[in-house]
Amino acid sequence: MPFTISHDRVAHRFETQVDGADCELDYTLAAGVMTITHTGVPAEVGSRGIASALVQTAMEAARAEHWKVVPACSYASAWIKRHPEYQDLCV
Repeated sequence: MPFTISHDRVAHRFETQVDGADCELDYTLAAGVMTITHTGVPAEVGSRGIASALVQTAMEAARAEHWKVVPACSYASAWIKRHPEYQDLCV
């Protein structure tokens, strides 16, 4: 992965910058449930696996924190369907 994803716990966001473009995954957290609300990757840096990496990083964080996940954003929902190894986290 040619980019580093950071987790801003205060802002409830996973983020990275690729070629000067800000890419993010936003979530809410309540009662041990992470609700992924938005995954954003600008078109100019799309098709590089950035959104997938953001969701995977969020899912790994949820697993480490023992959180359940609601993939409310359409991209995260589609990603979960393609990655059955993370479906145990979903409520």
